[in-house]
Amino acid sequence: MNVPMWTEACQREAQRVVHASLGEDLGERGDLTSTLVMRCRGKDAGAMRAAVVAREEGVLAGVRTAAIVAAAVGATWEPMLDDGSPLSPGSVVGRLHGPSVGVLAGERTLLNLLGVLCGTATTTRRFVDLVAGTRVCICDTRKTLPGLRRLQKFAVGCGGGTPHRMGLHDAVLVKDNHLAGLDPAGIADLARRLSPEARAADAAFIEVEVDGLDQLDALLDLPALTIDMVLLDNFDPAMLREAVARRDARAPELLLEASGGVRLDTVATIAATGVDRISVGALTHSVRSLDLGLDAQA
Repeated sequence: MNVPMWTEACQREAQRVVHASLGEDLGERGDLTSTLVMRCRGKDAGAMRAAVVAREEGVLAGVRTAAIVAAAVGATWEPMLDDGSPLSPGSVVGRLHGPSVGVLAGERTLLNLLGVLCGTATTTRRFVDLVAGTRVCICDTRKTLPGLRRLQKFAVGCGGGTPHRMGLHDAVLVKDNHLAGLDPAGIADLARRLSPEARAADAAFIEVEVDGLDQLDALLDLPALTIDMVLLDNFDPAMLREAVARRDARAPELLLEASGGVRLDTVATIAATGVDRISVGALTHSVRSLDLGLDAQA
């Protein structure tokens, strides 16, 4: 399974998130508890070594964020595992070394951010594993946690998923609210007129959402490559199979993406209908952080 590249854009987003998180945690006074405790301990305070350890099974994502936290608090980070690595209880993700006050000040920011990204990758891997052997790509959506868009999409890639558009700025996805008041013929006409505009704007792809087979039929009659994908919103499995059959017969180059009602207990059934992509908001919007801990070492 290919792991995505950690880009400069990922690095910048991680730095922004880390510094904002440390700022809200430390305020203007810093880590009051650790400062006072270490002052009372005197010569016993010194430097500290600690390991970031997985408490449960999962998939590692965003390990480089730990280095950013470490640098911000005057510590160093030594990674033990790479992004995409499987985790089990007791897996050592990496080790921190630095002033005790600094290591403790960065603990929660490091674990919060890394836990969310590992949780995103872990959830993605579960969906991906359930559709293994089919043609389907598991895709994310824009339903990401505020401020973590690029990092969560990176984590989706670490879990074997396929990132969808990054935002409203890089691709065209015509949704139901764009199509309000249009009948199927009107939707097809809009797609026909929109296509050259979108290509000229260097859109990564052109996709149109439909909620019925009559709307799909109108799009299937368009010239090849007018649009790239159709989003089948909340189609049940029987409708999805029929949509695939119609696409295969009339516009085999057109990709079909299923969305809505996608859960771990439904994704395999959806994949078996023959669609090309399944988008899953749950990869990011309601992800549970993976349980990680920071363990002090002698």
